[in-house]
Amino acid sequence: MGVEKRESLGEVLGGRRGALDASIPPVAFVVGWLAAHQSIGIGAAAAVVASVLLGTYRLVRGGNVAALVVSVAMVSAGALIALHTGRAQDFFLIRLMSNAASALLWAASIVIRWPLLGVVVGFVVDWDKSWRLGRKTRWRKDPDLLRAYGRASWVWVLLQYTLRVVVWGLLWWAGEVVALGVVTVVLSWPLVALTVAVSGVVLFRSLPKDHPGLRHPRTSSDGRGADGPSTSTAANQTAPVAPSVEK
Repeated sequence: MGVEKRESLGEVLGGRRGALDASIPPVAFVVGWLAAHQSIGIGAAAAVVASVLLGTYRLVRGGNVAALVVSVAMVSAGALIALHTGRAQDFFLIRLMSNAASALLWAASIVIRWPLLGVVVGFVVDWDKSWRLGRKTRWRKDPDLLRAYGRASWVWVLLQYTLRVVVWGLLWWAGEVVALGVVTVVLSWPLVALTVAVSGVVLFRSLPKDHPGLRHPRTSSDGRGADGPSTSTAANQTAPVAPSVEK
């Protein structure tokens, strides 16, 4: 039997479509704002219309209704804030605050030993079409996976959310609306792609070479869980060596 290629984190989490979609309404806002001689109302209307049209298109293509509602709600909230304050840069305030909250949430998840990258992958991966909670969180019983997910989650905290907060925060403070629109595109799918790639490297390099992979947590039933040995040496002594690459 031939050696199978190890599955990447990007393949597990999916493509960049969601991140790309998130950058379109802000661009529409800036374009509308500029075209209408810095009219916040026109810019807000352009952003909301773009969000609704994009969401409807994704829905027709089999997208999620909840995702459409959340996307339109966030764009509408940003538009209302900008209209209320009379400052165009405040359209981006919701994004700034949500990324600050995400950075804190991801950091807290690592501290309490529930790293969110593991939670996300656990719920995204198709575990033989099983939706049982115990099956989705089985990775926590594997000390190697728990440690690897914790290290890789720090990449998301620092490279994605903290970087966005710093860049958006500085531009928002300076009132640079056009620059906010430009960096929103840069900080969407290109940054997500980079974050997935770097966190994937950290994740897989943190696992022992004999680990069977993300889809195959080693639990106490095979001598590698919370109640069993936690080092790869002990595992090699008590259980057969697994293939060095994963499916």
